[in-house]
Amino acid sequence: MTKSVFTGPVYVVRDNIDTDQIISAQYLNLVPTIAEEYEKLGSYALDGLPKSLYATRYVKDGQLDSDYPIVVAGRNFGCGSSREHAPIALGSANCEIVLAESFARIFFRNCVATGELYPCEITERLCDILKTGDVVTVDLDACTVTVKSTGRVHKFKPLGDVRPVVDAGGIFNYARQSGMQPFQLDPKSMD
Repeated sequence: MTKSVFTGPVYVVRDNIDTDQIISAQYLNLVPTIAEEYEKLGSYALDGLPKSLYATRYVKDGQLDSDYPIVVAGRNFGCGSSREHAPIALGSANCEIVLAESFARIFFRNCVATGELYPCEITERLCDILKTGDVVTVDLDACTVTVKSTGRVHKFKPLGDVRPVVDAGGIFNYARQSGMQPFQLDPKSMD
């Protein structure tokens, strides 16, 4: 059974957070399929945010993982270049969900394709309501975000056909599990 309820503190960002802010270009040489480099990517998640606006860092210096499993954003989250390292870095840092008013299309697709995190489109401007450190519970089945301190419930759009793909861990795992990719290619057979 796949997890459908997530509780934890949020990390709040504003509008137009681009992929350079999510993972700086200097770290794109890290290869996510190499375990040590995948782990290292997490330590750089959201490192490109200006310190003057985000004094609390998403990942503390010297750590690989974030204390914030849920990111709350405004409009156009993940704009900029098409690097799939952006959702991978967030996933490596233990981000499970991004709640944003809207996503750049390619970032949204990369979240689904990699299966790193759930990109949930909220119907209210939560980045004006919540602050970093507030604890929420996100229920993917009910499409709700409940704020622990107030009990207020906010809605987000259902993930629809996207959810089983993220549940499976990405598009390739989904294809294997659903029988769309019935066999594993053996590189030796291609000689």
